[in-house]
Amino acid sequence: MKINFLAGIALLLASVSEGSQAAYHIIQRVPVSGDGGWDYVTCDSQARRLYISHSTQTQVMDIDKLTVVGQVPATNGVHGIALAPELGRGFISAGRDNQVVIFDLKTFKSLGTVKTGDHPDAIVYDPASQRVFAFNGGSQSATIFNGATGELQVTLPLGGKPEFAVADGHGSVYLDLEDKSEIVKINTRAMNIDARWPTAPCEEPSSIAMDVSTNRLFVGCENKRMVIVNAATGKIIKTVPIGEHVDATVFDPQAKVAISSNGDGTLSLVPETSADVYGDVQTVATERGARTLALDLATHRLFLPIASFGPPEKPTADHPHPRPSIVPGSFAILVVAP
Repeated sequence: MKINFLAGIALLLASVSEGSQAAYHIIQRVPVSGDGGWDYVTCDSQARRLYISHSTQTQVMDIDKLTVVGQVPATNGVHGIALAPELGRGFISAGRDNQVVIFDLKTFKSLGTVKTGDHPDAIVYDPASQRVFAFNGGSQSATIFNGATGELQVTLPLGGKPEFAVADGHGSVYLDLEDKSEIVKINTRAMNIDARWPTAPCEEPSSIAMDVSTNRLFVGCENKRMVIVNAATGKIIKTVPIGEHVDATVFDPQAKVAISSNGDGTLSLVPETSADVYGDVQTVATERGARTLALDLATHRLFLPIASFGPPEKPTADHPHPRPSIVPGSFAILVVAP
């Protein structure tokens, strides 16, 4: 049955042409309590948990029952959530407090904090070195610390504004530099930068995912493109069109498809035939503002935070072009299934 299911996904992906509606569809919109903004979501497929960034807290959802079962408090301005199951720990970048909160994966209780640079955003755990990499958007640096002990090890200058990152599990982390339109390859054992690669024709890269088996990176870009990159050489293999305002990309290793979530209310699906061969892009409708996502590897379902929007808040000196306001009580998780 599993083989038939995956074969069916591959057949559907191969048969749908660019711009048409693919087989993925919204199956549920799950209300989640609380107000305020959000950023990344992280799925623990083995423990059946979804970690949801939500303003000053990180909520935890049971992805089978689709109910919130707990929260990690005091994660002020939460952006990213990284998990280390072998250590029994999770790590949350609390952007407004300039720190990472370490928490217990079973109890969700805080185990301590690590001071970072200015405004930590993306965060990655590297199992090869058992180190955590918190990427500081304000100070353009990476705070690197021991995942088991919380011991601060290095603050690594990046030379540009970090946006998103992915670990290959073999000693490398790949990072978007949004303002430089570059990919940075970090050696996680030496804690230094191995390479810098331009992403042109991709401008302002804001998401990244990886197929470890083919050693290919999938980089979502602000100019409505995705570039597929050889992670060994930095060579761009292919450029494909995607939706507008991409903010996250995942790769499903069984279905062999890269999926970007776009703030214009679409998903862009890029099927992979081999390391250098890719099918036409397919488009799936979601909701406007659903710009981040997480993938459950067990069911192939996608989870996207969303809310309803009202008029923009009043401009300030710090935010002269504010985003639309969020309607109180409207926050939810979209569940999208193949």
